[in-house]
Amino acid sequence: MKKDQTILIVDDDHDIRNLLGDFLGQYGFSILLAKDGKEMESLLAKNTVDLLVLDIMLPGKDGLTLCRELRTVSRIPIIMLTAAGEEVDRIVGLEMGADDYLSKPFNPRELLARVKAILRRAQQPVIEKSLADPASFRFANWTLERGSRRLLSPEQLEVILSTGEFSLLMTLLERPQQVLSRDQLLDLTKNRMASPFDRSIDIQISRLRNKIEEDPRQPQIIKTIRSGGYMLAVPVEINSDEKMA
Repeated sequence: MKKDQTILIVDDDHDIRNLLGDFLGQYGFSILLAKDGKEMESLLAKNTVDLLVLDIMLPGKDGLTLCRELRTVSRIPIIMLTAAGEEVDRIVGLEMGADDYLSKPFNPRELLARVKAILRRAQQPVIEKSLADPASFRFANWTLERGSRRLLSPEQLEVILSTGEFSLLMTLLERPQQVLSRDQLLDLTKNRMASPFDRSIDIQISRLRNKIEEDPRQPQIIKTIRSGGYMLAVPVEINSDEKMA
């Protein structure tokens, strides 16, 4: 993991904001702190930020609104902080494009583990491209460029993916026509096991379908396998030359 990565923590609770900043700072991260969306937007405009820790309950624009607006223009990884038991907020946050979430109160070490896992995934495409140069994946007339993390539609229009969506799509593209359970997908994309009520994979799949399927209600690219999980159901080509399936 590269040094001097910058994490922006957005929380209106002064004590929590500074506690998390001090804790993560001990592990070599550069820390920026903001109490609301206005300060967050100002810091993002002036700094290169590698990951955003964003509380949902904020004065002015709430975290869900900020996440939705940011995701339309940026792929920056986002971890949402939600109140204990607020499952609806967690689900909506993932639907808005957050990469992961934590419910308050939480152990700061759990946040550290999530941060490290997401940053590893965010760097992985660049590392893989430098070692062996597979330029892109083509599937159903879509193109995913591994190094630049760009998803291009059949009309060559760029579609923004969150880090979580990119990681999930890459996982499926690397295993075409292979059934992957929710637990397998969560382990491969987030480096953790599913909790009993974890819906994050289902939500990310739904978001991907909304972006790449002609009719998300009757998906032809990413299919649900009853009692199994999900499967990328179309052939995949690397560099338009080497077929994977």
